[in-house]
Amino acid sequence: MERLQGKRALITGAGSGMGRATAELFGRHGAAVAVTDLDDAKVSEVAAGITDAGGTAAAWRMDVSDESDVRRCVDEAADRFDGLDILINCAGIIGVDKPTHEVSEADWDAVFAVDVKGVFFATKAAVPHFLTAGGGAIVNFSSIYGLVGNDEFTPYHVAKGAVNMQTKQDAASYGRHNIRVNAVNPSTVLTPLVEGIAADYPGGLPAYEEMMTAHQSLRRLGRPIDVAHAVLFLASDEASWITGVTLPVDGGYTAR
Repeated sequence: MERLQGKRALITGAGSGMGRATAELFGRHGAAVAVTDLDDAKVSEVAAGITDAGGTAAAWRMDVSDESDVRRCVDEAADRFDGLDILINCAGIIGVDKPTHEVSEADWDAVFAVDVKGVFFATKAAVPHFLTAGGGAIVNFSSIYGLVGNDEFTPYHVAKGAVNMQTKQDAASYGRHNIRVNAVNPSTVLTPLVEGIAADYPGGLPAYEEMMTAHQSLRRLGRPIDVAHAVLFLASDEASWITGVTLPVDGGYTAR
């Protein structure tokens, strides 16, 4: 069953990891996918893979921290696909691992430019197209670190908390226009970045997985497709009465 048949979606950060898994899954479920990322080669590869598998996709290099660049890409994608129905805000960086008193203004701004402004700019650019279409769906990528605190990555925690609040605010603001806004909040997922960290960990991936999942109910790390399936549901018409949700996709981390 193609759960997004006829839908037109733009995905940021779609060159690798969870964004790529989401783009490929959307393509398999019938969406026309605008694949966007900073890396030209990666977005071209992902878009080509979707089209080679019989789907519809096109690639754009996009810097989510640059409002004019975001506006250009969103408008070009909407023109290419004759409209826009879905926005997936996946692009993000984790930034420095420092407590507040050691974080520089540059450290702080670097994370917020991508993780917070990127969501703001893309949403701002996409909403007019949703209004034209008579509705739409936005899924923002947040994190369990936007729900709980710990002693790591302070700017990232605060940025993802802002993404969760943006999700709720936009859900409240745009519901009367049939625009739904939700967020997924993953725990540690085996993206290429995490795979590299795990490979260098003493004992390799098995030891890293055991350490990282010690406080989860399900004792395995997430895979990008685990999160992509949650995004697919929230973006689809199956979730037509769901908005303002910040959904943990975390193996039960926040349940304990």
